[in-house]
Amino acid sequence: MAILTAKHHDGFCLWPSAYTEHSVKNSPWKSGKGDVLKEVSDACREFGLKFGVYLSPWDRHEASYGTPAYNTYYKNQLRELLTNYGTISEVWFDGAKGENAKDMEYDFRGYWALVRQLQPGAVIFSDAGPDVRWVGNEKGNAGQTCWSTIDTAGMAPGKADPSYLNMGDPNGKFWIPAETDVSIRPGWFYHPAENEKVKSPGELVNLYYESVGHNSLLLLNIPPNREGLLSEPDVSSIKEFRKILNETFSLNYAAGKIPSSLTDKKLASFVSLKVNQPLIIDFNETVTIDRAMLQENIAIGQRVENGVLEYQDGNGWKTLIAFTTVGYKRLLRFKPVKVQKIRFIISGAKDTVQLAEIGFFKASSREQVLK
Repeated sequence: MAILTAKHHDGFCLWPSAYTEHSVKNSPWKSGKGDVLKEVSDACREFGLKFGVYLSPWDRHEASYGTPAYNTYYKNQLRELLTNYGTISEVWFDGAKGENAKDMEYDFRGYWALVRQLQPGAVIFSDAGPDVRWVGNEKGNAGQTCWSTIDTAGMAPGKADPSYLNMGDPNGKFWIPAETDVSIRPGWFYHPAENEKVKSPGELVNLYYESVGHNSLLLLNIPPNREGLLSEPDVSSIKEFRKILNETFSLNYAAGKIPSSLTDKKLASFVSLKVNQPLIIDFNETVTIDRAMLQENIAIGQRVENGVLEYQDGNGWKTLIAFTTVGYKRLLRFKPVKVQKIRFIISGAKDTVQLAEIGFFKASSREQVLK
């Protein structure tokens, strides 16, 4: 998915909004006839990407900001985004405030209701959800323990405990998984002087493990340059990042090796395990592994609290790595080990666990980061 910043805090609109003159319609670009949102949304459809938008609530340009009238202005602009650009898959909200902040009370409930009305299939992001939450930092790290559930009482965009958002709540009432936003550059915008500070492919891989691998989603900010393009250092790093992931996860040594006796009889694709019930995987040969992947059947919730992977040597079973939550996906990294058998034990869970995927891999030689 590509999420476009349609308007940032300066209030300039990348589409020809009918509600302000501070937009591309008064730009020399394409003689004022251009529409960045249309071009990006059309390109996403052409290449099979979902399309999302971010509309900054803080607006340094709009005179009505700081008064109740601004909420009407904001909703009018939001309506334009939600009705003129086809299917919107995610709408991204934050609680950013600046001048007149003490006077500006955002009508987030009204904003969200408009999204539900006009784009009922869109996922709504903010600190408090209602569908997806902020991970609590902009470093790219979801918690080592990361629950998809939280309680939202007293929370709002810009008003939430970052540490609570980072880890989630095992007893939370609402399923609001974390999205991890981080920039490929030191800041959110393009500066030529930072071309040498673009995150390396190895750093991006590390972010992947610490976000996607911690039951979260990676939202990677890639700022366009002054020509409206993604710059070469950024593109080069992203391409290499993708190649490394493809190489690492191309061969799953566990494929076809899961004991059929543990397969759920009603849901044949899932492995059902109770607490302390061992799952032994025999690779039928000696293989070298240093990565593991676990995925729960989240259609029934998130149940794993903690567990351990063990391997067999001449003196019996030894601990390979311990872990806590799994959720949609848990990726585990450890030093390379030669094994023929792996034992997986869930030592704590809220209920019988259903695993949707189990994988063991050998990392690409181009991975540089091991934590």
